[in-house]
Amino acid sequence: MTTMVYNSDNFVVVELDVPVAPREGDILEASDTPLSRGGYEIVDKFARKEIYIEGALAQQFREGVEELARTEPTQDQVEEFIGRYTGLAQQPLILH
Repeated sequence: MTTMVYNSDNFVVVELDVPVAPREGDILEASDTPLSRGGYEIVDKFARKEIYIEGALAQQFREGVEELARTEPTQDQVEEFIGRYTGLAQQPLILH
């Protein structure tokens, strides 16, 4: 599933959540929730670069977004937060 998290003149943030099928030999219990794997794609529109983050970095991003949301931030504060991650972007933005 793909969810648009944020879209402005400067940035686009999309959350990607992909279900993962159990592998042969995995032990599952009836109460197990389906496994998923995902992350965030962050696009810097002006720099024309993007980055995909997953794992611990994606978890850190999510926690930062949740904390920021509790403070009713201004657009400048949101963009400053996102900008911390776009410095890692190396992938040129390609129209496809």
